[in-house]
Amino acid sequence: MNLDFIVEKMELKCKCCWENLRREVSGGYVGDLLSDVIANSNSGDIWVTRQVHQNIVAVATLKEHAGIIIIQGAQPDKDTIEKAAKEGMPIMVSSLPAFEVVGKIYHLMHYT
Repeated sequence: MNLDFIVEKMELKCKCCWENLRREVSGGYVGDLLSDVIANSNSGDIWVTRQVHQNIVAVATLKEHAGIIIIQGAQPDKDTIEKAAKEGMPIMVSSLPAFEVVGKIYHLMHYT
């Protein structure tokens, strides 16, 4: 499944790197502790987090994530968007809590 399908179906707001929404999503990871995400997420994951600072881009790039979804209506910092644009890492925003975002993505990945 591609990021663009998830963005469309979940009505996510893409903050940068629209050109990379064709990336394949192979799984997902939810977490706010950066060291946990580094240790346990996988390449191709879509990462769901409440963090908004630019270090999320470094972690997602290091782990070769498909993209980042920031939850609960939080907005990425200006520096975060600039770094994401430089690295080509899509950042999307949802007003929903993590539980709902993950449930909807899981349903899209396994039942559509």
